[in-house]
Amino acid sequence: MQPYLFPYLGYFQLIAAVDEFVLGDDLQYVKESWINRNRVLINRQEKMITFPLRKSGHLSRINEKYFADDFPRQRSALLKQLRNAYANAPCFAEVFPLMQELIEHDETNMARYAEHAIRGICDYLGIATVIRLSSSLELGGFSDRQDRVIATVRRLGGDTYLNPIGGVALYDAGYFAQHGIGLRFHRMDPIVYRQFDNPFVPSLSIIDVLMFNPKPELARLLQCYRVENHAGECDRRYA
Repeated sequence: MQPYLFPYLGYFQLIAAVDEFVLGDDLQYVKESWINRNRVLINRQEKMITFPLRKSGHLSRINEKYFADDFPRQRSALLKQLRNAYANAPCFAEVFPLMQELIEHDETNMARYAEHAIRGICDYLGIATVIRLSSSLELGGFSDRQDRVIATVRRLGGDTYLNPIGGVALYDAGYFAQHGIGLRFHRMDPIVYRQFDNPFVPSLSIIDVLMFNPKPELARLLQCYRVENHAGECDRRYA
């Protein structure tokens, strides 16, 4: 998976569900994707937050992207927004110091910054999954994304690849089977929690989830998903 900045709960469910999780830091950066932006509640309404990047070539890899020169000012403004937005959230006192440490991290490379944030949130959530960088595996180039995934699984000695449910149309279970690799998909259950007295807004950044849910509830929410095969049949179901 690409190293997203403060992604939604399902991303962390996926990390918790696998033996090893590979951050695709050497994948191509996709402009206007979720890699460097997400959604939170500001003034109790859904709002996009963006981590600004320097301009670079359109074929840049994620680990070749750097934050804009005014990022220190931008992250200070973001922290102020989060403080004002979530000051009355039930878990603010515990979570805001974590957000402050992660957002104020002085790394300027986006991939390394995102890795630091993902590892920090995993520690808070009690997720002990091994996390690796794809650039460290030295896999070489692939014209087909499926061949890259298969090579990654093989390099790590695995026999099954778990992908978010949105990838059903991207991968061929038969092709994986020819290479001795099982293909499964993660589907997050519908999740609702109290966001002040507002109508619930789903699939916001993990920041929102952490602000409103104590650790015992977070542990339960991490298990609210199912694992399906390519035909949509459920292999495993959790809470």
